[in-house]
Amino acid sequence: QLQLVESGGGLVQPGGSLRLSCKTSGFTLELYSIGWFRQVPGKEREGIVCQSSRGDVTHIGNSAKGRFTISRDNAKKMVYLQMISLRPEDTGTYYCGLDHIDTDAEDMCQEGARYWGQGTQVTVGS
Repeated sequence: QLQLVESGGGLVQPGGSLRLSCKTSGFTLELYSIGWFRQVPGKEREGIVCQSSRGDVTHIGNSAKGRFTISRDNAKKMVYLQMISLRPEDTGTYYCGLDHIDTDAEDMCQEGARYWGQGTQVTVGS
């Protein structure tokens, strides 16, 4: 069964940090491009940071540059998003996404993923 389960969201003060985790099941993770996406009510889901299956190409959105880092542990079948210097505008539901091996990282962030988790809420505020 193919499954993605995010965790690690919550309420954090501006300037704080969070690490989101995505546990994958049923995937050979090294064969998939990975990404994190954010959605706020009334807006489309947007790609925040995406990475090629080999990990050699990472596309990161302007708002996340210098603050967000995507990583993966293929053996543990885990995907992570480390977020620092969080801002109120980072608030939203964060989704982990996977797509097939040939998917370009930038294309994935722009067009979305083939497989999705259920999302985890991140709220940045006091």
